[in-house]
Formats: sequence, structure tokens, C-alpha cells
Amino acid sequence: MSQVLVDGLGYGESARWHDGRLWLANWGAGEVLAVGLDGAREVMATVPPETIPFSIDWSADGTLLVIAGSRLLRQEDDGSLGTAADLSGIAELFNEIVVDPRGNTYLNGGSLDFSKPGVIAVVAPDGSAREVADGIEFGNGMAVTADGSTLIVAESFACRLTAFDLGSDGGLSNRRVWADLGDGHPDGICLDAEGAVWYADVPNQRCVRVSEGGEVLQTVDLDRGAFSCMLGGPDGDTLFILAAQWNGFENMRLTDRTGKLLTTQVQTPHAGHP
Repeated sequence: MSQVLVDGLGYGESARWHDGRLWLANWGAGEVLAVGLDGAREVMATVPPETIPFSIDWSADGTLLVIAGSRLLRQEDDGSLGTAADLSGIAELFNEIVVDPRGNTYLNGGSLDFSKPGVIAVVAPDGSAREVADGIEFGNGMAVTADGSTLIVAESFACRLTAFDLGSDGGLSNRRVWADLGDGHPDGICLDAEGAVWYADVPNQRCVRVSEGGEVLQTVDLDRGAFSCMLGGPDGDTLFILAAQWNGFENMRLTDRTGKLLTTQVQTPHAGHP
């Protein structure tokens, strides 16, 4: 049974447990929020409200990173967001972000025409950027295993989780299907200490825990679409779920604030990145 921690959000995305709080990108409001376990929320950064999608993670030195449109932004000392990398030469817009233990920042994105396959790009610690994979069928959440060896990408339109080996130079190789999800449409994802993946599913209104190969281990059913999920809390065994009523891409900026941050306790704690 899930409990409501926060309501009145737009479309909550990019859930991250960081520095003792659950952080999220509040689409439609242009806010990066941090939420305490008591439900208290704090605006940590802002982007223009019409900026959709945008997602968050942190660099190796702890700097907040925000991918917004085709720009990777970095929070400055005064709280403003400055440009860390311009990715417009690689894709029109980017969706999700994850930073690996070497400090490489991986981003997936593509065209404004969502029917076209997308790409994965990497921004190295020196700020250089390049494409490292293509043919991604609507890339969403990404996670890196705890040992830094593997990147797992949610391909929402292909109903699968896809894995790549991570190279020392930031390159990707050995592309493979990590899990065929049947009718599952993965959005945000996270990893646990047993190597399983939790994925959020908007059309099926649920979060699902699967092992490599696709065996379903646990399901949390909801009354609205699940956009992102993250394990966190003091012991890493609280599953935070960002959920909202979904009314189609054409209505994403007309949200009536149906977004909620939910929590439920699970047995296996968080592992990996984010």
C-alpha cells in the first residue's frame, strides 16, 4: 500500500534520492524540488515553466546538473543555471540523464517527432560531447550499475530495458536486451542491491520490479500513471513514486496538478546510480 507524501504536483519526473531528501523535476511548474520525509518541499532551481522535458542528476563534484531542451545546465554558486554543454548538434531535445562513477554524463533524446528513433549522448568531464548510440525507441530512465560497468536504458516505445557495457572512454558497446517487458512501457528506472530494476509505467499505472531477463518480481498498482521511481530513505528501502493523470503529449502543459509523490516500503535497498 502506497502513501501520499506530496500532492499538487504537475508531472513529477526524474526522482533522485540525494543528501537526505527526494529530489524531482516538477514539469509544468519549472521547478527542481527537494522533499523531506515529512513532506516539506523546497525549490532548489528553476527553469522556464514551458521547458518540458527536463531532468536532473549531479556531477562527480556534487554540482546539480539539469538537462533542458538541448542544453546541459550546471547550477552556479549563486543558484542560477549556466550552460555546461550545448548538445543541439546531436539532437533537438534530451529527456533523461545519469552520471556514472567516472563522471561521464549520459543523456538520451532525439527529435520533436517522437516516432523517430533517438540517441544516447555522453558529456565527458572535460565538457566534450558526442553521440554514443542510436536507434533508441523513445529513451526514458537510465541507470548505471553499482560497479560502473553497465548502463541500462528504458526504451518506452519498444517495451524493453536495453543494456550497454560502459567503456573507460565513455563509449558504449555490447548492446543487448536486458529485459523484454511484454506490454510494459518503462519510464523512470532505478536499481536495487539484488540487481533488479524498478520501472515506472504510465499507461499501465504501476511500478514493476523485474530481474534481468524480464521476470516480474513485484508490482505496485496505482490509480494514475507512474512516471518515475527511486529507492531511497535512511535505509534505501523506501520506493518513491511520481505519479499523475496522463492526458497525452498534447496536454502536457495544461496539467491540472494531479501529480503526487507516493512512498511504499520494499525489502531490497537501492544500489547503483542514480
